[in-house]
Amino acid sequence: MTRSLLMGSEALAEASVLAGCRFFAGYPMTPFTELLENFAVKLPGAGGVCINAESEIEAVGMAWGASSTGARAATGSTGQGLALMQEALSEITRAELPLVVFNMARGQGDYYQATRGGGHGDYRHVVLAPADLPEATDLIQLAFDLADRWRNPVLLYGDYLLAHTHEAVDIQPLDFEPLPGKDWALDGSLGGSGRSRSVNPLGMEKGSKRIDPEGLWKRLQAKHEEIERREVRSQSEFTEDADVVVVAFGSVARTVRHVVAKLREEGRRVGYVRPITLWPFPLAAVAEAAQGARQVAVLEQNAGQMIDDVRIAVAGSAPVRAIGGISTDPSSFGIGSLLEPANVRERILCALEDREIPR
Repeated sequence: MTRSLLMGSEALAEASVLAGCRFFAGYPMTPFTELLENFAVKLPGAGGVCINAESEIEAVGMAWGASSTGARAATGSTGQGLALMQEALSEITRAELPLVVFNMARGQGDYYQATRGGGHGDYRHVVLAPADLPEATDLIQLAFDLADRWRNPVLLYGDYLLAHTHEAVDIQPLDFEPLPGKDWALDGSLGGSGRSRSVNPLGMEKGSKRIDPEGLWKRLQAKHEEIERREVRSQSEFTEDADVVVVAFGSVARTVRHVVAKLREEGRRVGYVRPITLWPFPLAAVAEAAQGARQVAVLEQNAGQMIDDVRIAVAGSAPVRAIGGISTDPSSFGIGSLLEPANVRERILCALEDREIPR
């Protein structure tokens, strides 16, 4: 094991290159900017290309083109920049192209955007939410594998802390099951042969004027239902006898995990569930944890977004209460007091003791 002290953006870029990423395009916007800079440093030495695009719209278009050739490609931004990419991302999904998307978010206000999307039509993205950098360097390798395996975009939901905090990491290549071949890729080898390929989001067959959007959308629906069955990931601890189960994701969940462990040492009956995939959401894990609990407390750094999925999962078996809220810094980067262990502890104690949450 060789551990190195790396800033998050550098480690994520290094893990992506290790996973085979050879194209990256983006437009600078903090806290995403440093990730773009690190791809610009690392990709050329691996035979890859990094482009600082004119805007987020051009960036996602460039990544779309690179992905259609069969290359492992990625793009990203913050939530504000990703808002500009939504039309392309929905079309890329219907074209069944693998793409990895980074959201170095400003807090947790992008949950709806990440899990519901802002594009058009029926589409889904797998969403991975690491709690710390060592996990993120594994999940980004998983993201490239899932994107290729399912021919579907995968989004990694990070934040300012993940991008800028230095942690000791040991980035090792992960082994996955063999992938299907990319016989759909537009690599130019069949041009002029009459056997050229077409990748499109319309359900159009090559060499025919026939368009079958309904057939395409039904096939995508079946694929996304299969992803929902097979790719759910979560972490749960101390839920067997918990009076209160806390549900949290990302950097906030890292603090929750620490505080819950300390409260258990004091004899407090509290547990937690951490969704690792925000979509597919771990409905069964949350439902199981809620059985026998007096209350399910949702601690997220926004006005209440993931709580909708928690309520769906719990299905009325226990009261679901929000104990998070708006919490940020003057630059709106999401470095608010809700990340502090003392604040998280007080909010969990309020749930345990049926007290009002401080505002």
